[in-house]
Amino acid sequence: MRVLGIDPGYNIIGYGIIETNGFKVVDYGVITTPKTMNISTRLNTIYQAACELMETFKPEEVAFEELFFNTNTTTGIAVAEARGALIVACKQYIDRLFEYTPLQIKQALTGNGRAEKKQVQFMVKNILGLNSVPKPDDAADALAVAICHIQTSSVMSDNSM
Repeated sequence: MRVLGIDPGYNIIGYGIIETNGFKVVDYGVITTPKTMNISTRLNTIYQAACELMETFKPEEVAFEELFFNTNTTTGIAVAEARGALIVACKQYIDRLFEYTPLQIKQALTGNGRAEKKQVQFMVKNILGLNSVPKPDDAADALAVAICHIQTSSVMSDNSM
């Protein structure tokens, strides 16, 4: 089975595709939108890029990181809009969409829900048998989301969207 992990963002959206048979990396990278674009153009760019990922890689399940708002709600709203565009795009292709909190992702990869980013990146590299940590960080985060889903989907059926 093929899983697409998505780390939602507005400027940078991370994605990672993994084959569940042997945790084989198919592809990873980022979708970017320049700050010079207006909001509707950026959301359309994100939507179109997500559709292209779905058509190119044909994942059977998609896992998203849930949004976590700290203090900047303006940025949070933009990220939520981008996440919505991603969800709608993916939903057109498949019904199996899932979401995980940052705590769940860290717990699944490191055994510690409060793990540091470097610990999660180290585990992504090791679990996937890579020579180095995937760059940029958003791509590594997306791969972490996919790994979390693969490791927990059989026991956590309540994470579907």
